[in-house]
Amino acid sequence: MSFRSPLSASLAALGLALAFSTHAQSPAPEAAPAAAAVASTHRMEGLAAYYTNRLEGRRTANGQIFAQGKLTAAHPTLPFGTLVKVTNTRNNRSVVVRINDRGPTQAARVIDLSRSAAAKLVMIRSGLVPVTLEVVKDAPARKPKK
Repeated sequence: MSFRSPLSASLAALGLALAFSTHAQSPAPEAAPAAAAVASTHRMEGLAAYYTNRLEGRRTANGQIFAQGKLTAAHPTLPFGTLVKVTNTRNNRSVVVRINDRGPTQAARVIDLSRSAAAKLVMIRSGLVPVTLEVVKDAPARKPKK
């Protein structure tokens, strides 16, 4: 048999009321990281470089033939087919590229561009520039295999 004094019952009720009132007013702490993770996948910052000419005609990670004249790029995680707006933060020039390859593997780099895309950003001479990336259009849905 358990004995509860009126004082302990009142304190327990007060504690329960406080717990509900503070919990209802403040957002759940686990909600913030999820929102930040979504935002970070759609806007990134880092360095951009461009492909060497010796890769011309070779297959990219998604199986396409690489061509310096196309507006394409390599990104480590974005799905193939994603359209990304790349902005050179030194001169504010932008270009939209389609992700068709994996890379870069060097630290601080967020994207490798075709020479054509690099020319539109006016980065051929410097070779490496700070950029921001914004996802313009997600990759098209893949057709299920039959």
